[in-house]
Amino acid sequence: MKQKTETPPILQAKELSIGYSDKVVVEGISVEIHAAELVAVIGINGSGKSTLLKTLTGNLNPLAGKVFIQQKNLEAISVQELSELISIVLTETHFSQNLSVEELVALGRQPYTNWLGQLSKEDQKAVQQALQLLELTDKSQRNCGSLSDGQLQKVFLARAIAQETPLIFLDEPTTHLDLYHKIFVLQLLKKLTRKTQKAIVFATHEINLALQLCDQIILVSNGKVTQKTPEELIESHLLQELFPKDLVEFDPLSKSFRVL
Repeated sequence: MKQKTETPPILQAKELSIGYSDKVVVEGISVEIHAAELVAVIGINGSGKSTLLKTLTGNLNPLAGKVFIQQKNLEAISVQELSELISIVLTETHFSQNLSVEELVALGRQPYTNWLGQLSKEDQKAVQQALQLLELTDKSQRNCGSLSDGQLQKVFLARAIAQETPLIFLDEPTTHLDLYHKIFVLQLLKKLTRKTQKAIVFATHEINLALQLCDQIILVSNGKVTQKTPEELIESHLLQELFPKDLVEFDPLSKSFRVL
């Protein structure tokens, strides 16, 4: 577990209310994300995880409260500046399968290229460093359409790394993956936070894995948001209340959910 830092947070939300014009989904949200942290956002379906991510990344306006990125109000950050602060990896990403791995990773440099989309030497260096970091150099010329789901997830992560932002958000990064590749991807995310000092925030249903690997957990449940370390969350007994008790329960000793 990473030691708690006293440095200012990269992202901070204060008394945030999220939702849509006719419905408040969650209110009273106050969270902090620091450099080199791996943070999981967990909760049952429909609890507001995706709504929270959309609000923190500027894709949905808050109903109340403020979001600050590097101590600057998100509302005052331009689209161009935001693209240099946050990169996003979605669950379902549409792309041309004829693109090579290197070409797809290079799309992460769009915030920095000229209007012709030409890559400078600095851009090319960032792409090659991202490929190397994700161990994709030997696959750089392969068509993305020929890759497995696990390999493709690595390519999207490399694109986010090439974007060179201090914050990376992912929505369900382990969807469609088997157990081995779920663990592989989440361990990879943790390694990336340590190697790059980036903060990585991801929504997930893999609660057992998140409790083992993450520095912080943001729990969205019953219209409230709670941020704690995995140990603090386990001790709080909030996980015992997450699901109906007729089929599943949380065992604090094994730090996992089990079927009754």
